[in-house]
Amino acid sequence: MPRAVDGTRRKDRRKKLLKQAKGYWGRRSTLHRTAKDAVAKSFMYAYRDRRTKKREFRALWITRISAACRAEGITYSRFIEGLSKSNVELNRKALSNLAIEDRDAFRSLVTKAKEKLEV
Repeated sequence: MPRAVDGTRRKDRRKKLLKQAKGYWGRRSTLHRTAKDAVAKSFMYAYRDRRTKKREFRALWITRISAACRAEGITYSRFIEGLSKSNVELNRKALSNLAIEDRDAFRSLVTKAKEKLEV
């Protein structure tokens, strides 16, 4: 009777892992044991950074809005306060795009916010 060896399953499993480690530097891309650790760590980083990305983009949008507001002579916090008082419900991503792409529309929002702050 022929001897059964875990040949193809083991090879396939290792090949799959090395494929995930493709592009890694040095032994991390060729040796199974080090590749396994590197891939596990990369999954941890990916999981963590999917959450961090949201924070970083919000901070970027706020920075862009703030710069555009200061050019119009108002601070970011006062601008947001004026928008909330005038019931404008645009998120920061949309405001950031307006500040970059459509200066006139952003300027009109700034004047609307200033009007509500003066009243």
